[in-house]
Amino acid sequence: MIELIDLSKTYSAASGDVEALRDVNLTIRDGEIFGIIGLSGAGKSTLVRCINLLERPSSGRVVIDGKDMTALPRAELLQMRRRISMIFQGFNLLEQRSVLRNVTFPLEISGVGRRAAQEKARGLLQVVGLEDKADAYPAQLSGGQKQRVAIARALATDPRYLLCDEATSALDPNTTRSILELLRRINRELGVTIVVITHEMKVIDQICDRVAVIDQSRIAEMGRVADVFTSPRSEIARELILPQDRAAIDTSGGKKLRLIFDGEYSQEPVISKMTLDCQAPVNIIFADTKEYEGIIYGHMIIELPNDEHQAEKIISWLKNSPVTWKEEV
Repeated sequence: MIELIDLSKTYSAASGDVEALRDVNLTIRDGEIFGIIGLSGAGKSTLVRCINLLERPSSGRVVIDGKDMTALPRAELLQMRRRISMIFQGFNLLEQRSVLRNVTFPLEISGVGRRAAQEKARGLLQVVGLEDKADAYPAQLSGGQKQRVAIARALATDPRYLLCDEATSALDPNTTRSILELLRRINRELGVTIVVITHEMKVIDQICDRVAVIDQSRIAEMGRVADVFTSPRSEIARELILPQDRAAIDTSGGKKLRLIFDGEYSQEPVISKMTLDCQAPVNIIFADTKEYEGIIYGHMIIELPNDEHQAEKIISWLKNSPVTWKEEV
């Protein structure tokens, strides 16, 4: 288990101190895939680098498996870091080494013999679906293949935790999907706890169990992905989840309502039933649904008619329905 307790990080600059993290408290449970999402500059990359002490926090504690990382002597800290691997947006492969030798690199550093290292590396390349690329070089690989090599290398030391810092940001949507599916399989089959840092809600949707939303160096909200997605409490979460093009919402029609589907009624023909019962049209101006743990959830923004009587009939219908809704402003 990873525990961040009252974690803060301040950088000194010529123009003055910069507060990258402030009073962060998080618990990441063993075996889960935990997402940390925020806009650029929010502090999410600093946060993930504090977990393995690549960045040493200015105050607070990082406790992993019951050990306070910030209080460990150097030799013990290095030993603990073997439990924590990291993959990056830029892959960070060694261009002069073959795929196989990239994967064996951390094993060589750890003193593992050449034959044993190669045998293990070939097994890991099979896990990530690249057993036929062992003798290729990074320049001969696609972006998705490079990231798969980076994942295989990260798994070489049998880590308990895998930190992914914008690991799919440089990839196209189809490749991103395949990499996330690979990470989910690694989580389930190998039991590796995964921390995903991203600015994309679609990445969180596809892979994470829980998510923390970070804004201006602090945790704005945290919870199950389905809960945060359907009922975002913070302004930053709403900005990340709801449509960014306000022109899609700022139309000249009537009131805007957001209908929230939490899985219980997401397969019911709510809009059809509402318009037939009320004999009043509505305009669907935004809709987004996701599947999480086999349940469909999401939200929809509708525009009511300008006619006040028709609009009131729809609002009255919603008040007497089990659908969760609220007015958009």
